[in-house]
Amino acid sequence: MNIQALMQQAQTMQKQVEVNVEKAKKDLATKEVHAEAGSGLVKVTMTGRHVVKRLSIDPSLLEDEPDMIEDLIAAAINDAVRQADELSEATMSNATSGMGLPPGMQGLFG
Repeated sequence: MNIQALMQQAQTMQKQVEVNVEKAKKDLATKEVHAEAGSGLVKVTMTGRHVVKRLSIDPSLLEDEPDMIEDLIAAAINDAVRQADELSEATMSNATSGMGLPPGMQGLFG
């Protein structure tokens, strides 16, 4: 195989990876993760692209201390971010798998 054919094959692979990554990013924008804190007193729904779609606070919690409410909101959001990161990593890994990229190089296209 000559160098020109090898370069052409690499460009074709690059374009396919870019198409797959763009599709994965669009998919992540529509996929949602759900997290909660305080045994469900605070619930968060977030997209795979870290956009908070919903925040629900149980009315009984509003009678408590503001510091506790803030802590539970932060805990729920942090859990949602962790889940969204895991979803993103799995989705992007799938988008670049099978492209013959060595481990560690797949993340370059995300």
